[in-house]
Amino acid sequence: MPRCFLPALALPRAGSAVFTMATLALALGTVPAIAQNAASTPASRASAPPPPPPVDPNLVVPLQLSRVLPPTSLRGEVLFSQPPNVVLNGKTNARLAPGARIRAENNLLVMWNVLVGKKLKVNYTIDSYGLLMDVWILRNDELAQLWPTSAEQAAKWTYDPIKKTWSK
Repeated sequence: MPRCFLPALALPRAGSAVFTMATLALALGTVPAIAQNAASTPASRASAPPPPPPVDPNLVVPLQLSRVLPPTSLRGEVLFSQPPNVVLNGKTNARLAPGARIRAENNLLVMWNVLVGKKLKVNYTIDSYGLLMDVWILRNDELAQLWPTSAEQAAKWTYDPIKKTWSK
């Protein structure tokens, strides 16, 4: 015997406004607009517009949204070896942080096992322990932008927060 109470479906009660409107509509022979559309004739359904022509996938241009890279990030080259170890700008003592986020060109997260053995141009941030925390794999348009590769360069250059660009 179940001990949980399962409520019954809420049906309109006699005397309620919903019950009265439904009874009145049936008595007068009026049918709501939703029911009229459902009961349309096959001839009216046949006059629907034709489907659009097929699209050539070679002509479709993927939408690329601009990413906002933080001004505290630096540009570098990362060789992904066995995690958490990486080679950052030729230095073999770099490591990924335990909660590191690696973002692909489309800004979606990428798991490190997909990147093992690949050498990529990236922007990265370093946490307070000196570990790589956020890594963005760069697209060609982002590679064309000027970006500092060290903290010393970032201290000398100026960042324009409106244009989101660096200048010397």
